[in-house]
Amino acid sequence: IFRLFLHTRMKMGLLLLLIICQCAIHSIKTHGVSKPNIILLMADDLGIGDLGCYGNRTLRTPNIDKLAEEGVTLTQHIAASPLCTPSRAAFLTGRYPIRSGMAAFSRVGVFLFSASSGGLSSEEITFSKLLKQKGYATALIGKWHLGMNCESNNDFCHHPLSHGFDYFYGLPVTNFRDCKPGQGSVFLKGLQKDLVIPIQIAAIAVVSLAIVQYIGLLKVPFQALGYCLIIITISLVVLIFFFYHFRHLNCFLMRDHQIIQQPLSYENLTQRMTKEAMQFIGRNTNTPFLLVLSYLHVHTALYASENFKGKSKHGLYGDAVEEMDWSVGQILDVLEKHNLSDKSLVYFTSDQGAHVEEISSAGEVHGGYNGIYKGGKSTNWEGGIRVPGLLRWPGVVQAGSYIDEPTSNMDIFPTIVKLAGAELPSDRIIDGHDLLPLLQRKVTQSKHEFLFHYCNAYLNAVRWHPGNSESAWKVFFFTPNFSPEDSNGCYDSHVCFCHGGFITRHDPPLLFDLSRDPEEKVPLTPETESRFYEILRAVHQAVDNHTRSLHAVPNQLSWDNILWKPWLQLCCSSLFQSCYCDHESGGSPLQVHLG
Repeated sequence: IFRLFLHTRMKMGLLLLLIICQCAIHSIKTHGVSKPNIILLMADDLGIGDLGCYGNRTLRTPNIDKLAEEGVTLTQHIAASPLCTPSRAAFLTGRYPIRSGMAAFSRVGVFLFSASSGGLSSEEITFSKLLKQKGYATALIGKWHLGMNCESNNDFCHHPLSHGFDYFYGLPVTNFRDCKPGQGSVFLKGLQKDLVIPIQIAAIAVVSLAIVQYIGLLKVPFQALGYCLIIITISLVVLIFFFYHFRHLNCFLMRDHQIIQQPLSYENLTQRMTKEAMQFIGRNTNTPFLLVLSYLHVHTALYASENFKGKSKHGLYGDAVEEMDWSVGQILDVLEKHNLSDKSLVYFTSDQGAHVEEISSAGEVHGGYNGIYKGGKSTNWEGGIRVPGLLRWPGVVQAGSYIDEPTSNMDIFPTIVKLAGAELPSDRIIDGHDLLPLLQRKVTQSKHEFLFHYCNAYLNAVRWHPGNSESAWKVFFFTPNFSPEDSNGCYDSHVCFCHGGFITRHDPPLLFDLSRDPEEKVPLTPETESRFYEILRAVHQAVDNHTRSLHAVPNQLSWDNILWKPWLQLCCSSLFQSCYCDHESGGSPLQVHLG
């Protein structure tokens, strides 16, 4: 009896020990996938074909490729918009930009000036707001492009610090050709097209009135003629002043709410931003942090520091890509240095595809490579919206794995919000889905049965991935008119537009199966696809459901909200001193060691 009693006690003890071990292991696993550090790296206008891990064999991107080797590669990762401003709004909020008013009904789909009144509404909930509430230190370094002020030049209603970031170091708008002397202008061609005719009409009208007044055919008060001349003259003076000083007024560097360099200097710029990111990580080794490093590379104006100039096989564009890759390596190294690699989720992407129409005045290609995919930035062909998607988290996601399911940059919002232990907002639709079950292979199918592709505020195309099929159907309601016709972009207008004579509407819509035709070369027809009308019916039903879920919101990209407003202009000195200051030049650049 004693032996039986002892044997039973031992078995119970072993069982208890096993339960305790399992609980401990579960606790460790749970701790491992909760409140990790979040590092989100976003390139600007980078083509999916520019990276070694997506098939490029001539550009050197070993550090970005390392993310793929040690993490997951998403092969069908889709930007919510093919333009910077709406894509970034969707990324931060997990919602289609049409829901936040960040999709334009006019031709211009992004913010162009620092003194515009539009921007990401304070009503929107960003992942940075939710993570900050959960004790995360939060920083945005680099490009913002989601607005600055509303009614005065210091209300900062759209500023990153008003959207959940503790720290901001970067550009409030974006990197334009006009920001770098000698790189040309993104506005000149448009101004020539849009302003020459109105100016000619106004001049002819004033001269005609003066003539009929002189010969006595019509009595026109000299006062009216005077007012007309004054208005035209003032308008021209303001326009000339603005574009002459564009670089000073729109291309400047801020730290939090303070301008620290106006105009922006490109000297060691990537090193400075990388150093800021590394210092932020160093300050937060003992607390969970969110770092969004939003590179200016490889949007034009292109630039590269002396250590990278002339080193790539693809001119200045390649130099810029390789410098960005170096920066990614620095971030990974500092995580390793502080033993944070296993506690950190690192994500790399681009806001949209490469800008294929970017060619310098000297004829050098300044746009990237979208691989086999058609089109580029500003279009919803795959080249404009299929972007790199790399996620690394050692011990949590499987290294070297690939996921060929539709995913979106909107998915980052619910993924990191849940990891931080925060609740998803219940008062609004979140269009993104948590990626972790897919990344950990707990599920094999994406939750995105349908994805809606907008060209500005116009529904352009729909992607359908049925649950019982490997097909990825894509339906286009209209397509951009490429110029020249046999080219791969809208070279005559620099970007493609979304309405009027710039597009061709299709009835019935164009249908592709991306699983068989990822290059979108051959539209399917009722003769070549037996389910043609069945597919269109399913897509139209999805569009109806989606449209019913939309609610009217203020349009942040209306003409009134995107035009320059002098009273909103940020200036570190005064307009009469050309808005000049430089509090950056004294800083020591980060040492660059090239392998």
